Order: sequence, then structure tokens, then C-alpha cells
Amino acid sequence: MAAGARSGHGEPAERPGPPADAVPGPPEQAADPAAPGAERPEDGDPDGEGTGKPQRPFWKELPLLIVVALVLALLIKTFLVQAFSIPSDSMQNTLQRGDRVLVDKLTPWFGSEPERGEVVVFHDPENWLAGEPTPESNVVQDVLSFIGLMPSSKEKDLIKRVIAVGGDTVQCAKGGPVKVNGKALDEPYIFPGNSACDDKPFGPFTVPDGKIWVMGDHRQNSWDSRYHIDEKTKGFVPVDEVVGRAVVVAWPINRWSTLPVPDTFDQPGLSAAAAAAPGAIGLAGAVPLVLWRRRGLTGGRTAG
Repeated sequence: MAAGARSGHGEPAERPGPPADAVPGPPEQAADPAAPGAERPEDGDPDGEGTGKPQRPFWKELPLLIVVALVLALLIKTFLVQAFSIPSDSMQNTLQRGDRVLVDKLTPWFGSEPERGEVVVFHDPENWLAGEPTPESNVVQDVLSFIGLMPSSKEKDLIKRVIAVGGDTVQCAKGGPVKVNGKALDEPYIFPGNSACDDKPFGPFTVPDGKIWVMGDHRQNSWDSRYHIDEKTKGFVPVDEVVGRAVVVAWPINRWSTLPVPDTFDQPGLSAAAAAAPGAIGLAGAVPLVLWRRRGLTGGRTAG
């Protein structure tokens, strides 16, 4: 029998090993839950006992969300836009009683002032609304108006169209149109059947700097600048009392529309500054010419 061989019921023969060119793999080890990519109970099993921070219930975060929403609404009301309700018929047919308009309060913060043709909301200058009743409100309305979600029922504000601004000359004779700096206004926005000013002719007046002259679109039903000429304000509204420009009719939905400036306020020569500009430019150009001519004449006499 050959040497090294075994027979019978002795030790079992050795298993054949891996091929000689096989690359040995890493030794087997237990999975580490902390190792990257390892499945953790809280990731794969919602019922597992995870070590991560549990998520807070929605009802616990709801008060914080409400506070944040109220703060944002208050900031928007203070600096961006505010809702106002139309209480009368003085701006028909542009605005109807009960309409809700959104007023731009942002641009005045950057130094913008009211311009001709804009519909603006302004605080009562000097008891223009004396004797007007103030509607009653409840607690809910007061809270919503405080954060800007509803118009305030306590503030006495007015809404009119700007006809002339500081430096403009404005007038209107009976049977005629409103004139600004001598230019007649074509006013298609006036309530049908109304005249431009037959019920209360005025002017000419020069609007002081920092003031505006306002009129309602429903001319025969608007207690506007014309009716306060003999009062302390002389009918003019201080720019500082202007809350902002009404830009959108937001409610009711079937009345949704923007409030652009009518084309009549874009006609050439309407601006007092523009009307004076050609003369000023001509004067500025004439001064150097006169000085040059005088210098030439003086030089000729000295040389002679």
C-alpha cells in the first residue's frame, strides 16, 4: 500500500481547496447596525425601536403656524397691500358700493407720490366726513381688519381720483370740461349722464406743492375737492394723508378688474413741468450765445 494513504473507517479525506488562482475574500463578520448603508430599525421598520428624534404631531405645530401667518399678514398690511371697502356711490361706475379694492402701500415707502389719473385712498383731511355714520363691527371683524384681511369699519378714509398734483393749474367752467394746465380732459370714466362739473364749477386754482386735487367719477354724487374750497384745506389733500393707490378690484369675483390710469392723463403738454421745459431749454441755450457775442464785441472794441 502506498505511503500516506488511508483506508477503512479512519479519518475522512480532506475536502478539495479553492483553486490556486482564487482571491481570498474578507472574513465573514456580523453586520454592524452603525455602519453606513446598514438597515436600521427606524428606517426599515416603522414599529422598530429607533434612536432618532420622533416627529412632533401636527396639532402641536399648528399654533406656531397660525402665529407666523398672522405676523406675515400684519406685515403685508403695513408695508405692501391693504383691503378697503367702497362705502358710497361717489366713484361709480368705476367702483360700486360694496366693492373691495386692494391698495398698494409699498411704492410710497420708496418716495413715490400720487400721479394724475390714479385712484387713491386717503385719510380724511379735515373732517370731510363729518356727520357720516360709522358702521358697527364685532370682535371678529376688528381682528381681521387689524391684520388686513378685512377693511376697517372705524377708519374714516376716502377714495377719489387724482385730477391734479402740486404745481398744476386746474379749473372747470359750467358746461365745459375739466382743464389741467390748459389741457382739456376727456373723461370717459365719468358716470353716464353726469357733466364734468356743472353742479360745482371751480377755478382756476394752482395746486400747492405736496397737495393733490381729487374728484369722484360720479360727479353729481361726490363730495370731493370742489365742495371744500371754503374750508381750511381749500379743497386740497396733503400727499402725507394718502394711504396708497387702489390697483385692483378684488371682490366680488365677477367685478375683478385692474384700475389703470386713463389715457387722457398721458396727453402731451399736460404736465406743468413739460409745458415749461421748451422755454427753459431755449433760455439755457440762449445764455451762452449772448455771452459769446458780447465777448466778441468787447474784444473788437479793445483791439481798435
